[in-house]
Amino acid sequence: MNESKLQPACGYQDWMARAFLIYRIALVLLILGAVIIPQASAVEDMWTAANRIIKDVYSKIAAISTVLAGLMSAVAVIGAKMSGTQQKADSAWEWLKRVWLAWVIINGIGAFIAYVRPLFDGLATLE
Repeated sequence: MNESKLQPACGYQDWMARAFLIYRIALVLLILGAVIIPQASAVEDMWTAANRIIKDVYSKIAAISTVLAGLMSAVAVIGAKMSGTQQKADSAWEWLKRVWLAWVIINGIGAFIAYVRPLFDGLATLE
């Protein structure tokens, strides 16, 4: 029997040795990375961040709504005073009422968030 047929080719053993070496290097680098790289942690939790974002966005909405309510009020008053008919004047006054109602609702939401909601903190917990 020919002995060269019983032994695997020399290239196959070299390839397996290189693959095993690469595997070991990758494993060592992975373990070193897990040990050396510092763990990242959030400065604040999700609910604190959401509360901060809601207050920030709402304060901008309230500021814009106040400016727009003042501007639209001026337009409605000028429209009511300069209207030619009583129907147009009544329409302008109704529009003014809607503008101020919308402004009160928007700022009422802010008052609820700022003053009423903290009173309910801790009530939805199980003991």
